[in-house]
Amino acid sequence: MKKLLPGKVLLPRAAIARRVAGLGQQIADAYAGHELVIVPLLTGGLIFAADLIRRLPIKMRLDVAAVSSYPGRAIRSRGVTIVLPPQLNIRRRHVLIVDDILDSGRTLTAMQNILRRRQAASVKTCVLLRKEQARRAGLWADFVGFDIPDVFVVGYGMDFNHLYRNLPDVVQLRTAR
Repeated sequence: MKKLLPGKVLLPRAAIARRVAGLGQQIADAYAGHELVIVPLLTGGLIFAADLIRRLPIKMRLDVAAVSSYPGRAIRSRGVTIVLPPQLNIRRRHVLIVDDILDSGRTLTAMQNILRRRQAASVKTCVLLRKEQARRAGLWADFVGFDIPDVFVVGYGMDFNHLYRNLPDVVQLRTAR
């Protein structure tokens, strides 16, 4: 089996910080005058969500949900498993799902369906990254940090085999020589 390691930096930490600040302002403007429930998807969206919520000068509540799509050493989605659904009562509340990456759209769709069934007033999505395949398929998120090529990335919360989440940059995974 080939060994996969972090390689080329696609998004340096300074660019990420600037974009997260911009997303925070966009979200604050969109929800001005409303209370918001933010639901980060664990574990990949944790670091992004932590940085993002510190940029939101609005009244908000925080919940979490855990979803698994890339178990272990998988580099392709294996389908969505809801490991931990959101716990807050979101009926008639505005909800923002925060996730690390949009590629197949299955994770966000599954979570949106759960929240809509719970009668949220609105459900919107925010992703740090959107892959080219998602754009080609017409998949969208309400707030998008960056568009990237169809490569497997790690860092800034994203992992491979539970490693590399702590890298401060978004880095393309490469095959070791």
